[in-house]
Amino acid sequence: MNSEEETFQSKNFVSKSLLYRFSQFVGFLLGARFFVAALLTFALYVSTFFLFNQDESFRNFVFDFKVHGIIFCTVLTILAGGIINQFYDLEKDHVVKPFRTRVQSFIKQKYFLYAYLGLSVISLGVAWMISRNVFVFFLVYQFFMWLYSHKLSRMLIINNLTFVSLTLYPFFGMMVYYETFSKKVFLMAVFLFLILLCIDIVKDTLTKSVDKTFGYTTIPNYFKSKTARTILISLLVITMAVCMKIITKTGVAGFMAYYFAGALFVMIICIYLLLNASRRSNFFTLNILRFWVFVGIVAMLLNGIEHKL
Repeated sequence: MNSEEETFQSKNFVSKSLLYRFSQFVGFLLGARFFVAALLTFALYVSTFFLFNQDESFRNFVFDFKVHGIIFCTVLTILAGGIINQFYDLEKDHVVKPFRTRVQSFIKQKYFLYAYLGLSVISLGVAWMISRNVFVFFLVYQFFMWLYSHKLSRMLIINNLTFVSLTLYPFFGMMVYYETFSKKVFLMAVFLFLILLCIDIVKDTLTKSVDKTFGYTTIPNYFKSKTARTILISLLVITMAVCMKIITKTGVAGFMAYYFAGALFVMIICIYLLLNASRRSNFFTLNILRFWVFVGIVAMLLNGIEHKL
């Protein structure tokens, strides 16, 4: 073998090794729901500064290390929750999310469990250093994250309610921390709860047969299709009523007023799509609602900036 062939084989080995490591890295990010955690972190910072903590200056907020510590613990807990969830949903994900499962296969499951334990311990350690109350808050959060993945995700209605509650749990913690109790915040929380609940149920309609096969009892695979569709449309109508209440009774203004006004039209579009009763329309509904949640975060950010200025 000449030197050119050896050099070529060496470069080929290095490129394969780098590709394998990159695949492991991407697999870990997907397994830990990193991108979901990043979005929730962004939403948590925006809501904390512009909704729950409107009186504090930006400088004081930046140097409020206790708040940053709580958000840091939240991020680690969400990442840990994503890992344990994919561990229990592995068989289902092989069918529903084959590409992601294929990428995750570059990492052995035991390493995911090590990462889960490590993230959980670090989160609780930081929480303990902040305060005992914060430690208990995250201990409860992590317990229900595990319980949801292990048991509650297979139980009718409880699975949807628990998933949405766990998503909003960190925001509830910040609301309690800043003692921000008002009619406006309450109605916004109800609006977000209903939107996330609709998203979770629509998502279940897309995995209806797979969920039934693997023992997940969801609204779409337990009730008839017409009943499940009626439940979804009813929730969207209730969401519209909450929007009207926010617009007329809370004095919301600026970008947030436009957001909730726009939400009325978005709900009408989603109801129209659901009436079509096709997989494609359900897919569009799911992504429209997800996009509207993101629009809400941006609207809150712009509204907060306008208010601060």
